[in-house]
Amino acid sequence: MEPENLTRVSEFVLLGLSEEPDLQPLLFGLFLSMYLITVLGNLLIVLAVSSDSHLHTPMYFFLSNLSFVDICFTSTTVPKMLVNIQTQSKVITYGGCITQMYFFLLFVVLDNFLLTVMAYDRFVAICHPLHYMVIMHPRLCGLLVLVSWITCVLNSLFQSLMVLRLSFCADLQIPHFFCELNQMIQLACSDTFLNNLVIYILTVLLGGGPVAGILYSYSKIVSCIRAMSSAQGKYKAFSTCASHLSVVSLFYLTSLGVYLSSPAAHNAHSSATASVLYTVVTPMLNPFIYSLRNKDIKGALKRSFGMTVQKGQSS
Repeated sequence: MEPENLTRVSEFVLLGLSEEPDLQPLLFGLFLSMYLITVLGNLLIVLAVSSDSHLHTPMYFFLSNLSFVDICFTSTTVPKMLVNIQTQSKVITYGGCITQMYFFLLFVVLDNFLLTVMAYDRFVAICHPLHYMVIMHPRLCGLLVLVSWITCVLNSLFQSLMVLRLSFCADLQIPHFFCELNQMIQLACSDTFLNNLVIYILTVLLGGGPVAGILYSYSKIVSCIRAMSSAQGKYKAFSTCASHLSVVSLFYLTSLGVYLSSPAAHNAHSSATASVLYTVVTPMLNPFIYSLRNKDIKGALKRSFGMTVQKGQSS
């Protein structure tokens, strides 16, 4: 590639989900509503777990962390999209793009890790109920979350530094509503073999590893449930992991759908539209899945709101 074809990058253009002017108000209202529901719903989960002593258990500790990460995950992409629609500007600075990509990678992989840790927690609870509190003691729970954060931070930092070494051409249009790693690499004029190799290796390690852990945990859970003699015991054991299994299925099926639909459609906008499922819709639905199927969460929310109302009346 000739040197004159390269340009000093100062900004990228996010094409978004649609370039039709008439659709912009609809997209703004839709994504603003989904974002507010996501933040409010996950924030209620965090407040319920932190304020109710009945929920100070490993399962709800991991759930509150997942809800916090989902808030951060959605906040990485949606607000910038809303600002661009409102200001009728599609520009994002080079530094802003790298920062957005860094935090997106951080929180999407962290979601993956937390779902794996929660699967292990359900495995211990169902298959080793008598030793549950001994195995899942607070120190181990905190260590699992800390290791997840450190691993994800290092992964995001490494991949972001790999992108910083790339040179870009004059065409800096990203057919997405956020700075997605693969889309940025495709815009590079310099050699991207090393970047693609790193992505494949880290995807296998940080993506395939947690998936294998979840599948192994649930294979053991199914074996334990099948070995139970009581039908009521089987139902109770299954109900304790039904919400988590629903969230896992939603997250991975929507993520898998993005990567399967993209090559099939040969259309970057199709991939961007499909990615809305796991970047926006899944974090929005998680609080509903856990609160609607979980009596403890609903009880904690009722007690929290009841205390708030009583305080307001007494004052």
